[in-house]
Amino acid sequence: GILNFCANNYLGLSSHPEVIRAAVEALEKFGAGLSSVRFICGTQSIHKDLEEKIARFHQREDAILYASCFDANAGIFEALLTPEDAVLSDELNHASIIDGIRLCKANKYRYKHMDMQDLEAKLRDAQKHRLRLVATDGAFSMDGDIAPLKEICQLAQKYDALVFIDECHATGFLGPNGRGTDELLGVMDKVTIINSTLGKALGGAAGGYTTGPKPLIDLLRQRSRPYLFSNSLPPAVVGCASKALDLLMESNAIAQSMAAKTQRFRSKMTAAGFTISGKDHPICPVMLGDARLAAVMAEDMLNRGIYVIGFSYPVVPKGKARIRVQISAVHSDEDIDRCVEAFTEVGRKHGALP
Repeated sequence: GILNFCANNYLGLSSHPEVIRAAVEALEKFGAGLSSVRFICGTQSIHKDLEEKIARFHQREDAILYASCFDANAGIFEALLTPEDAVLSDELNHASIIDGIRLCKANKYRYKHMDMQDLEAKLRDAQKHRLRLVATDGAFSMDGDIAPLKEICQLAQKYDALVFIDECHATGFLGPNGRGTDELLGVMDKVTIINSTLGKALGGAAGGYTTGPKPLIDLLRQRSRPYLFSNSLPPAVVGCASKALDLLMESNAIAQSMAAKTQRFRSKMTAAGFTISGKDHPICPVMLGDARLAAVMAEDMLNRGIYVIGFSYPVVPKGKARIRVQISAVHSDEDIDRCVEAFTEVGRKHGALP
């Protein structure tokens, strides 16, 4: 009787019967796990097949699997960048990008959130370094806003920099075929490196990856510590992620269904008087400002059969408390309307609405 409106299950594939069946079949055929890291005896044919499929999906040369995208972000900067290099990071990048950058010895620049003038100033200053890497989330998880990749790529070309994007909240449903923000914004040939997850839209279980030029992937297989020293992904996880990619590459219908559902929720909530952050993304933060208000409203929403969670400091800045709603392809129009009605009732009860 509870509707889940706070999962990263954007395409509803974590409960898709074909995805579940693929996981069971992989479990029965390949076992529970390898008890090993990849370079010892932890690589099966399904791991190589999934890496090839990920690269094909993103139209890149190669891909490498990790236990999570947190691990992928922890493993790339240290392996790629030296003290002679520079990394330029959006100030609101995900914690895993921030942690990954901390691990490397490159010169670190932080530019204001999606501020292209500030990025250009920092790129200009970073010209003295050997290599420059601009790192940004494709879609930012707290606010549901989308990085201005066209402008970022133009600046990167102007100042001879590489572009890295984290696509955890974009892979599978943004862009005409669900390939992410680079497809959505028409810069697939200009983004050098993509890190993303198998644990959200692509089956919802676990796992992450890096995809990009083959020489980079070869380097990561030799030097990326989370890859070298973590057990390989369990066969069941590989099986369900592989099937999720099959479904996406067979048809873009599921990915395209997200736009109308997202617009329905955003427009109805705005009409009711709420402020929804971000733009055209299924992450729909209902901005409330007060941490206690967000918590009590979320509790009351659950009493009305809608599962959402309040976010407050330190997850978001002080004064920016919100309830982050996430729309899924499995939400019906009736489900969305029921959620809006519950928000309206609860908002009036607690003074968030007049």
